[in-house]
Amino acid sequence: MLSAMLRARKSLGRLFLVFLGLLVAACVPGGGPLSGAQQGGPGNVQVALLVPGGSGQSSDAVLASSLENAARLAVADLSGVGIDLRVYPTGGQPGQAVAAAQQAADEGAQVILGPVFAEEANAVGVAMAARGLSVLAFSNNPAIAGGNVFVLGPTFDNTARRLASHAVRAGKGQVMIVHDRNTAGELGRDAIQRGVAAAGGSVVAVSSYEFSQSGVSGAAPGIVQTAKAKGATAMFLTADTAGALPLLSQLLADNGLDTGATKFIGLTRWDIPAQTLGLPGVQGGWFALPDPGLYAQFQSRYQSAYGAAPHPIAGLAYDGIAAIGALARQGRDFSPGSLTQGSGFAGVSGIFRFRADGTNERGLAIAEIRNNQVVVIDPAPRSFAGAGF
Repeated sequence: MLSAMLRARKSLGRLFLVFLGLLVAACVPGGGPLSGAQQGGPGNVQVALLVPGGSGQSSDAVLASSLENAARLAVADLSGVGIDLRVYPTGGQPGQAVAAAQQAADEGAQVILGPVFAEEANAVGVAMAARGLSVLAFSNNPAIAGGNVFVLGPTFDNTARRLASHAVRAGKGQVMIVHDRNTAGELGRDAIQRGVAAAGGSVVAVSSYEFSQSGVSGAAPGIVQTAKAKGATAMFLTADTAGALPLLSQLLADNGLDTGATKFIGLTRWDIPAQTLGLPGVQGGWFALPDPGLYAQFQSRYQSAYGAAPHPIAGLAYDGIAAIGALARQGRDFSPGSLTQGSGFAGVSGIFRFRADGTNERGLAIAEIRNNQVVVIDPAPRSFAGAGF
């Protein structure tokens, strides 16, 4: 998760989360979440899908294709409403993205789905505000959210709140934060601090390390000493599987940290790639993820339809189409008032809702790594009145 943030064009402005997406649908006012495939009244809406095709980079081409495929799968699944999906390449560039959005608006688009990178989404949001169009971006960067821009990607704050709430309920509310000494690590640190405070826990210490092998090695003994001195019952790590996590988790154990007394909690996905589950240092650790059984259904359907696995964020395109279709079927528009319905949206990976500030809340499960396997110890909530919220 953090590595995705660091690699995405080497710019915070273009962050997106390589995190499993959710299939979404709009809710019935006054009731629970409504599935996007449910029957309803007629509707017809023109949707502009902005994807990073045309950049000349193969990774962008793969992502663009996967997002379009997922969106078309969602369109085919809808009933009771017509979706006119029009795809516009952005090249991953803000200027081209704005030109594409302007063209889409001129051609009658009623809502913008995408783009991926935060700089693009921010620029498109500014341009579309004057046209009265909402932008459902695939970014996870909360800095661009607000007004007519909503981010579909799961955020650090949402993950931190869910994990901190579980930790406090489990008697692990004395939290030490250990973070990478870089922008992504500091954003994660801040999100964890907010999450712990909201859950009623206490941050007893904060430590960091230079984002390098020598930096991790040099910092590990002091981190362990601080955890023992402060009586930390949980250690919240921002490190991800492609970065410092393998080395950091092992060195902390090697330096005498009792991971039974001080529970490792990961802000990032510890099951991607699957080889991470075999690391000795993460055994017994907790992390959050969308309902794994439900998301597997989307992966299977996508594989059957297109003969390949979806990109990790492709589900976000399905999310947007399902929500748009459900709102259209209800005869609602795509204004912030419609998009921020309190009971939220539901799909095969769980529930989510947009917040008034343009960020989102997603229903996540809590998992523990046991014997190199993922074991769900606290299921994802099925409503926003349930546990975890």
